[in-house]
Amino acid sequence: MTETQALIENRPPSVATLFLDRVEATPDAEAYRYPVPATGEGPDTWAALTWRQAADRVFAVAAGLIDLGILPEERVALASATRVEWILADLGIMCAGAATTPVYPSTDADETAFMLADAECRILIAEDAAQLAKARLRRAELPGLAHVVVIDAADATPAEGDPEGWVLSLADLEKRGTALLERRPQAVRERIEALRPEQLATLIYTSGTTGRPKGVRLRHDAWSYMSRAIEATELVRPDDVQYLWLPLAHVFGKVLTTGHIAVGHITAVDGRIDKIVENLPVVRPTYMAAVPRIFEKVYNGVAAKARAAGGAKYKIFRWAADVAREYAKVSQDNYRRTGSKAVPFALAAKHRVADALVYAKIREAFGGRLRACVSGASALAPDIGYFFAGAGIHILEGYGLTETSAANLVNPGDAYRTGTVGKPLPGTEVRIADDGEILLRGPGVMEGYHRQPEKTAEVLESDGWFHTGDIGELSPDGYLRITDRKKDLIKTSGGKYVAPAEIEGRFKAVCPFVSSILVHGADRNYCTALIALDGPAVLDWAKDHGLAGKPYAEVVAAPETHAMVEGYVQRLNEGLQRWQTIKKFRLLPRELDVEHGELTPSLKLKRPVVERTYKDLIEEMYAGAREA
Repeated sequence: MTETQALIENRPPSVATLFLDRVEATPDAEAYRYPVPATGEGPDTWAALTWRQAADRVFAVAAGLIDLGILPEERVALASATRVEWILADLGIMCAGAATTPVYPSTDADETAFMLADAECRILIAEDAAQLAKARLRRAELPGLAHVVVIDAADATPAEGDPEGWVLSLADLEKRGTALLERRPQAVRERIEALRPEQLATLIYTSGTTGRPKGVRLRHDAWSYMSRAIEATELVRPDDVQYLWLPLAHVFGKVLTTGHIAVGHITAVDGRIDKIVENLPVVRPTYMAAVPRIFEKVYNGVAAKARAAGGAKYKIFRWAADVAREYAKVSQDNYRRTGSKAVPFALAAKHRVADALVYAKIREAFGGRLRACVSGASALAPDIGYFFAGAGIHILEGYGLTETSAANLVNPGDAYRTGTVGKPLPGTEVRIADDGEILLRGPGVMEGYHRQPEKTAEVLESDGWFHTGDIGELSPDGYLRITDRKKDLIKTSGGKYVAPAEIEGRFKAVCPFVSSILVHGADRNYCTALIALDGPAVLDWAKDHGLAGKPYAEVVAAPETHAMVEGYVQRLNEGLQRWQTIKKFRLLPRELDVEHGELTPSLKLKRPVVERTYKDLIEEMYAGAREA
């Protein structure tokens, strides 16, 4: 047995046990940094917790939950932005033997209530008054919700009609826990010792094509495996400083907290997206994970500054960007063939000049110490990846799904290849089915969908192979490239799933003039739509809006028509989650039809054909979103 195999096979039975092992190994080492917002106009300050201090709070949360009557595997929902209290609460839930149900704080009241009811959550840990209000609004639909614990103490205000003790603050919960531990010092350790690998640790909801999300059941064993597999890659080191801003309600963010415990490095936690640029030079991370949209925004920001500075500086930037991409491609190709990243002398000379003029400033903006970034949740545009690689910001793309605990493949350090998602983590198997679909098997694969055995059977075979729904290809030496999506479900570059058919159906119900609509957004930072209007209906409308007698193409090109449709799009967006909303649209010059191959004989939309035919219109809607 190799050292790596031993590390993984001898993994602890639970995340809670893993946490205890870490605390005992390095009790006084720094575990977490977190911002303390400034009271005036000055900058935020940063506080720290050692592993021992973190454990004290985690045990207080766990004991508080036990005191409130939580039982093993019962669900505790956690609706909060990324902050250190999220991590402490999640660990407290698991140390109490319960299971966490994460909820995005941006999720509306209807969907929040659905998830809490479907998961049969006994307790909700809510960030603030806004999250408390969602539970209060739908309390009648949540008879099993015994308590709401509010992180921001000032917002933990009971309202008229609340049952006694229904609302309490996180500080109150910790006080209850501390009091319980004074009476029963071993209460939490007894729960941890009783945990078994097959017990439920996380019930996390993922969007499906039918609109309602599905609950993915992930066991303790899945997370303890992930922790050891990440540790075995040696991509993350004990002396690293990680900047963690990703949503912890997303499985990608969650797996980072697990890997952190195994490795024992420092994690700086702040989920405020608008603070990323400000925080990077302060935190000075050596390691960071992100979704492609962040790299797109950084690249766009650099390009915009160069453009605003004038023609000469913009020309220098574009030249440096081309050099970066060429340098990255040549060095990666050489490494694949010879094991050396050496490049020709002339290219190396240009790269040195570009580094002094452009790249060094970019690295400094990331804090100056960034050794590697991991990009996941959706595909990174290769041009963006090559640019950053050439500029010395090494982006290691990875791949995984909620159903497989997020991290299944990742690019291996110096041997990373832009445009691929790397190789499987130790202990994970990958194969390509006859139809090109990617199948995964390993300890990280889910137990199944919560209370949906028929849905589970659709994707999970009896021998453990999980059908991802993505199409890909494996290189002879084991690198996976994602080439397509098997289903129409799309994922934005921010990692959000969108079901286009659902949105298209809603729009048809809202707008009486639509003939066909195609929602686009896969691997893009927002959704757009191509809309074809119904000829007779829109020509009839035109008569009363100064466009009488105009042919169809002129009517749909008129500003009045665009404004009319825009009103319906706004109405549509009011009923959607933020990431589903249509930011831009274009009206097609003619209706879609069978003759042009855009519709099937049964009048179903053929997406690839429409997207290919109107590629220029789609690109136009994203012009400026990413510098070419």
